[in-house]
Amino acid sequence: MQSQDKTEYNEKDILQKVVAGKISFRNIDKLVENVDSAVHVRRNALEEITGTRFEEIQNYTFDAEVATKRNIENMIGAVQIPLGVAGPLKINGEFAIGDFYLPLATTEGALVASVNRGCSAICSSGGANVRIFQDVMTRAPVFKLDGVVQAKAFTDWVRRPGTFAQMKEKAEGTTRFGKLLAVEPYVTGDTVYLRFVFDTKDAMGMNMVTIATEAITHFIQDEFGAIPISLSGNMCIDKKPAAINTILGRGKTVIADTIIPEKIVEEKLKCKPKTMEDVNYRKNLLGSARAGALGFNAHAANIVAALFLACGQDAAHVVEGSTTITTMEVIKDGDLYCSVTMPALPVGTVGGGTGLGTQKDCLKLMGVQGPGKIAGSNSKKLAEIIAAGVLAGEISLIAAQAAGHLARAHVELGR
Repeated sequence: MQSQDKTEYNEKDILQKVVAGKISFRNIDKLVENVDSAVHVRRNALEEITGTRFEEIQNYTFDAEVATKRNIENMIGAVQIPLGVAGPLKINGEFAIGDFYLPLATTEGALVASVNRGCSAICSSGGANVRIFQDVMTRAPVFKLDGVVQAKAFTDWVRRPGTFAQMKEKAEGTTRFGKLLAVEPYVTGDTVYLRFVFDTKDAMGMNMVTIATEAITHFIQDEFGAIPISLSGNMCIDKKPAAINTILGRGKTVIADTIIPEKIVEEKLKCKPKTMEDVNYRKNLLGSARAGALGFNAHAANIVAALFLACGQDAAHVVEGSTTITTMEVIKDGDLYCSVTMPALPVGTVGGGTGLGTQKDCLKLMGVQGPGKIAGSNSKKLAEIIAAGVLAGEISLIAAQAAGHLARAHVELGR
């Protein structure tokens, strides 16, 4: 009882000092007994400081101890997002084989229903064929040299097989699973960017390659004398739309396709294959080109975002998912060929938000929680599932627009 009274006294005392500005939010954890107490004090202090009364954010089920170790700082609670499910979706991949249900976390009415309709059309057509063409993660530090002569000498040195072998040894000494695959220099005047390419197995790998690349920069500084200006020089490039990722790829480069029989298009999607082809061409291809977009799709980011939030992925990487290219073409017998090409899909099944309880549940639903039996297989399986889900979403939305149903669907389903 005395211990409880002491804790309550300490929390009240700490709360008063936080409100008075004598203790910062980040230092509360050092002064209380556990993470839950720190969250409670921080939230109460914020209420006092701002005059706000929180009614919901204190309600959550995940382990705050786990979250504050690797996912969040200055925690005050949690924001909940409705979780729906679409499927089954038949996938004929190399890693994802069979029927899958997609957990979609979203506040956008009509999205889950739309993806669900696309899943139905794909299943009735024999499933989605999915293949991964590349799986790499990149980091590109930037160096300033004395001029173009030294820049050329530096890039020549970097390209030597012996230099690469030493960089590989330094990088792989920082990680159990990561492997350095390649390095490519890019030069602008006296500035040199080295785009390092890694295999990160089941991890999305951003932290892994950052630590590995830092070890390489120390080696470069010691051996050549080039000093890094920044560990990331934006030639990587993450969390921004970029042509280099669209061309060279980053994360998983994955393509999904299917052929929908004319009868299925008419019965399930309520339109004609030729109309869908025309909408896709004039909207996704011509319209996107006219707008100067890097993505040529209807709403790929919608599905990527919903799956990323549900499965503990880095939500900022949705921007790479938005560079998807969607194609639709009427082929023999009047059937409709549909595909989505995703040049840059950074995903993982270990690390980051994948360790949180609710996100674990969603990964388990698709059979991809944690590391795969073969290193890297689970993250590849997840990428194939996401690509197939994006295909379903694209098919459904283009069909809705081809049939003139888009606005009606949003009215009926709550938007």
